[in-house]
Amino acid sequence: MFSSVKPYENQRYASLKKECQRRKQLFEDPLFPASDDSLFYKSRIQGIQWKRPKEICDDPHLFVDGISSHDLHQGQVGNCWFVAACSSLASRESLWQKVIPDWKEQEWNPEKPESYVGIFHFQFWRFGQWLDVVIDDRLPTLHNQLIYCHSNSRNEFWCALVEKAYAKLSGCYEALDGGNTADALVDFTGGVSEPIDLTEGDYIADEAKRNLLFERVLKVHNRGGLISCSIKATSAADMEARLACGLVKGHAYAVTDVRKVRLGHGLLSFFKSEKLDMIRMRNPWGEREWNGPWSDTSEEWQKVSKSEREKMGMTVEDDGEFWMTFEDFCKYFTDIIKCRLINTSYLSIHKTWEEAVLHGAWTRNNDPLKNRCGGCINHKDTFLQNPQYVFDVKKAEDEVLISIQQKPKRTSRKEGKGENLAIGFDIHKVELNRNYRMHTLQQKVASSIYINSRSVFLRTDLKEGRYVIIPTTFDPGHVGEFLLRIFTDVPSDCRELVLDEPPHTCWSGMCGYPQVVSQIHVLAAAGLKNQDSQGGADSYVIIKCEGQKVRSPVKKNTVSPEFDVKGLFYRKKPGQPIIVQIWNHNLISDEFLGQVVLTGDPSDRQSVHTLHLQDKGNRRSNDLSGTIAVRLLSSNILTNV
Repeated sequence: MFSSVKPYENQRYASLKKECQRRKQLFEDPLFPASDDSLFYKSRIQGIQWKRPKEICDDPHLFVDGISSHDLHQGQVGNCWFVAACSSLASRESLWQKVIPDWKEQEWNPEKPESYVGIFHFQFWRFGQWLDVVIDDRLPTLHNQLIYCHSNSRNEFWCALVEKAYAKLSGCYEALDGGNTADALVDFTGGVSEPIDLTEGDYIADEAKRNLLFERVLKVHNRGGLISCSIKATSAADMEARLACGLVKGHAYAVTDVRKVRLGHGLLSFFKSEKLDMIRMRNPWGEREWNGPWSDTSEEWQKVSKSEREKMGMTVEDDGEFWMTFEDFCKYFTDIIKCRLINTSYLSIHKTWEEAVLHGAWTRNNDPLKNRCGGCINHKDTFLQNPQYVFDVKKAEDEVLISIQQKPKRTSRKEGKGENLAIGFDIHKVELNRNYRMHTLQQKVASSIYINSRSVFLRTDLKEGRYVIIPTTFDPGHVGEFLLRIFTDVPSDCRELVLDEPPHTCWSGMCGYPQVVSQIHVLAAAGLKNQDSQGGADSYVIIKCEGQKVRSPVKKNTVSPEFDVKGLFYRKKPGQPIIVQIWNHNLISDEFLGQVVLTGDPSDRQSVHTLHLQDKGNRRSNDLSGTIAVRLLSSNILTNV
């Protein structure tokens, strides 16, 4: 997660600071000047003055009494989403120390006033890379008050400076208006964000589903992830509207704690196993709280012992922080964002994931075989003209996490607001030995939503086999860069499929070049010979052609296995047959159950063949027990399959 860091715009903090100290000058950032261009791309506020912290107060600090979620208040720009992300960040020391590197060295030091030269740096994860962003400390004020994110303490500046660095990365402060908490959580951590629609999922009615979600949210929280939530505003008038229960619509809240709370007092609470699923949130305004059950002054707290309350950090103040039961949470909130820190360390006691990271692009070309921006599956003629990535699931079944992120666009006065494309992806099950691009649609096993957000996430369970991911824009013809991240339990060998067919090489003249491509789909077998006392067989398929072979996973304890397995062969000698064999898997030596021999003639248009199993070699005429159903597709044009 914490890989090497690259200086943003090639500004190196240490050398710039040294140079300013040598010249005894305060740093002024030429790339993000104290001007309207750094504030706005379309609107204006009159009378803004840029001031350094020492001009705003006498004794500035990065942190006053440490860092906490309570430090933050939203300013005049609509960036509650960013403040909520900062609130979440403040509760995780290992994470904020990455975003705010060497904070002790950056802190104002009254004993060494000469070391201060008005320069700071912060680190954000962008598009697969940690970036080190340098800023000066001139901050926009109105009537000597910070107009954007500010702290409870007048002399604490960490959040205002982090926000300035983030605004520089985004293009200007106004670019932060109405942004997305999920994006900020990812930028702070390099994690993977998973948005969940609580209304669509009907978590309030489905208790089992709600309990499972709580366990997942608890797990993300306990493993150091960040969580945010909100209530959808359905109209402009709804934005920031306060409900009777005290919650605010269209407004991002930070989740600051998740726990199972023990009810009862003394020993009774210990032996009584009643526990309540609870979640704690914070309003970035620093005030206005939930006033329903388990709110700060509610009588429900009498059910919880004093020691349990202390453990939960329970306070009765209008500080914007409050507890709710998870059931009430699902009733009132409409969206939750989990930002998971995916553990790829082998030294951890928790589950370790294998990560594959690939950079790709949607590009335009008039040649259909070279075009890479074909749009989503609605556009059947061009859908396969998108980048394609192949990966393997090597266990009987594996949980796979996939995230696609489009390259963030900077906002500027010249270019306007950097808008996201609507993006998503589909996953198709393909032949076990496919190494070239797909040219006909195959079985779709999963797909993400399509949305114009910076990243799209999918968690899915896939059976053993080979799969192709096709990341696309919703409409064809849109171009842009993207980052694909795939997490599996065992390495997935994910790579891009670049070639459409086997390449011509200097050996092609001597050794020959494929003339026919054949796809063999073994659907199922029936009536196999019983192999064990339970009346079943542990069978698998081998498909052979011109010295190449494909082997399926074993199907256990059945004489009628459904294999659903495919092989793909580029054939130099179309006269040679394709052989499909069925074997029974044994502890010592596997047993041959029968085979069929296919010609794979492109002129054969019969789609599915059901054939009797036969013996090998000269004994081939002898029918063995069982039949096999195969679908065969052959073509003289290698880019037809």
